[in-house]
Amino acid sequence: MGSIHETAEDLHAAGVMDKRTMREFDELCLTPVRLMKPKEIRALRLREGASQAVFARYLNVTTGLVSQWERGEKRPQGASLKLLSLVAKNGLQAVA
Repeated sequence: MGSIHETAEDLHAAGVMDKRTMREFDELCLTPVRLMKPKEIRALRLREGASQAVFARYLNVTTGLVSQWERGEKRPQGASLKLLSLVAKNGLQAVA
């Protein structure tokens, strides 16, 4: 899907695909990013059978940050939130 999306972006840049069609294509192809509650993050990690340390390694964050997410002290943002969405959709191996 990534290479297909890249082609669509090139078509849009060349003026072959209009902005509206590109937006619709984005919605169909790209993994949506949504906020995750602490319990959801913990459940996701447990579903994948990973310790906090292993989970953190896959997401390129610290173990302490994963712990803070699960306790609700901090919320994942940016790239971390995108990676969590990908893991939720496709499993931990999707970000390996």
